[in-house]
Amino acid sequence: MSIMPTRPRRATLAGNRVYLRPPKRVDQQHFIASARASRTLHGSWVRAPETPAAYAAYVARYRPANASPIHVGFLVMRNEDDALAGVFNFSEIVRGVFRSAYVGYYGFAPLVGAGYMTEGFALALDIAFRQLRLHRIEANVQPGNARSLALLERIGFTREGYSRRYVKIAGRWRDHVRYAMLAEDWKIERPRVRRAIGSGR
Repeated sequence: MSIMPTRPRRATLAGNRVYLRPPKRVDQQHFIASARASRTLHGSWVRAPETPAAYAAYVARYRPANASPIHVGFLVMRNEDDALAGVFNFSEIVRGVFRSAYVGYYGFAPLVGAGYMTEGFALALDIAFRQLRLHRIEANVQPGNARSLALLERIGFTREGYSRRYVKIAGRWRDHVRYAMLAEDWKIERPRVRRAIGSGR
């Protein structure tokens, strides 16, 4: 049974079918239920917070109070019913001459495969490049994670390399494929992606 949130609806950015907003403590029950229901989907690719303590730490990390945050996170919510479709997190944001960040993401069952994460990714990149004024977004995905790799390709990320034993997940050091999107790339890719998702934005 799906547990619905207590409608803390204030979108950071909205599209045709989904909107993005920062995670809140009031989302705890809905988020944890979605994470637990998605264990099979997430497999060894990612570990979403599944306990109140882990979720509280997630909110504290991705909703910083300072004006120049190091980490910024967003929930992907379906417009029609506020169902939780997924997450996008920008981590290790570096300013100065770099203006770069890493992006991590995952979808939640049963809403995967319906295009919500593609639209959510486009909205997240708009925030990264237009609001956060970043120049480079890097994504690192395990080579066997076909669904995540396909999303990066669909959005227009460029494959840059292969990182051996890059991140320790579920007790094992795992190889990752490295992709990146630059601000100038997104200016080119954005109209194509917007047409593909039918948002017209």
